Amino acid sequence: MRRFLKPLIWPVISGVLLAIVLLDQFPQLLGTQAPQAPDRQPLLQQPAPGPEEAGEIASSLKSTAVSRPPPELLEAAPLSRQSGPASYAEAVDKAAPAVVNIYSSRVVEREQHPLMSDPFFRQFFGDEMPSRQRMLSSLGSGVIVSEEGYVLTNHHVIRGADQIQVALRDGRETLAKVIGTDPESDLAVLKIDLDDLPIITLVDSESAEVGDVSLAIGNPFGVGQTVTMGIISATGRNQLGLSAYEDFIQTDAAINPGNSGGALINAEGALVGINTAIFSRSGGSQGIGFAIPANVAREILDELVRHGRVIRGWLGLEVQEITSDLAASFGLNAAQGVVVASVLPESPAQRAGVQQGDVLLSINGKPILDPRVAMADIADVEPDTTLPVKLMRNGETLQVEIEVGERPVPLER
Repeated sequence: MRRFLKPLIWPVISGVLLAIVLLDQFPQLLGTQAPQAPDRQPLLQQPAPGPEEAGEIASSLKSTAVSRPPPELLEAAPLSRQSGPASYAEAVDKAAPAVVNIYSSRVVEREQHPLMSDPFFRQFFGDEMPSRQRMLSSLGSGVIVSEEGYVLTNHHVIRGADQIQVALRDGRETLAKVIGTDPESDLAVLKIDLDDLPIITLVDSESAEVGDVSLAIGNPFGVGQTVTMGIISATGRNQLGLSAYEDFIQTDAAINPGNSGGALINAEGALVGINTAIFSRSGGSQGIGFAIPANVAREILDELVRHGRVIRGWLGLEVQEITSDLAASFGLNAAQGVVVASVLPESPAQRAGVQQGDVLLSINGKPILDPRVAMADIADVEPDTTLPVKLMRNGETLQVEIEVGERPVPLER
């Protein structure tokens, strides 16, 4: 028997070993499947699970995952900013026709040698005496704001002019008449008599915000109408020494000599301000320009058209800002109010008994924190109005009543 089985042992052993190897390499022969290798495709190309699948995945993991508090995430609010246009041509087309070039000229006396006034030397020249007069011309810009032909510009553009010529974008030219000027705000109103005038739209300049797109339109250096772009850099700029009443819009749109009186418009082509001045060490644009807000220009326009002048309230005081040292010397707890530096003769303040050295604390119940703001508030008061004024004199608090007068028109400089 053993003799018959012995030849079969090695084939059986070999068959068992072969079966073990095959089952190890091909387990599906037993009817089960081994785990598959993960997909090798890039993660970004795999579709995200839907809501139902995500719920199932979360449920399956809930039993095995360790419970932890969710992290506190700083979430940004969705952006609501409207994207700007790729071009501002539409805004320029709307506003530019109403922006004009202004050419003003005046005759001035030429400086001559003193000998020219001596009759002995004059007889040698006879009728060929050199003329003592010469013509000065200047250029600027303006904005047509009404169908009646009223044009807003700067006072310094037409100061002392004997003749003012206005040139429109469509090629028409005409002489302009001065309706009124206001040196203290550096604004002037002209009038031209032409038909079918383009008119600019004024916007509430209080709505202008830092970062808004601004376009400056004018006639820089007399090269012709030019448009530059920037943003509104600041609002409410004052204490620049440019005029008595300052509330400027600052822009980095390039403004150069000749832009004065031109338009500062927004991205929709509406007038935001009247370009007035630049801050420059070289005389050219350095990205700091100033414009009079449209709201101020509208008020000045109405006053000049109605009265030919701007009517402002006036007390007849010259004041000085209180510093910390002055406040301590006057016995004040804080540096508020203003010190009366002088009282003009026959002024409303003098008639009310205000004296030099008094400290004005409040006007009409409003505390005085800034002399310029206080002066602007008084200017807004209609003349003949009685204002209660609280002041301090020699450590004693007093209350006086001042009847507001009309601010005198300043002399031309």
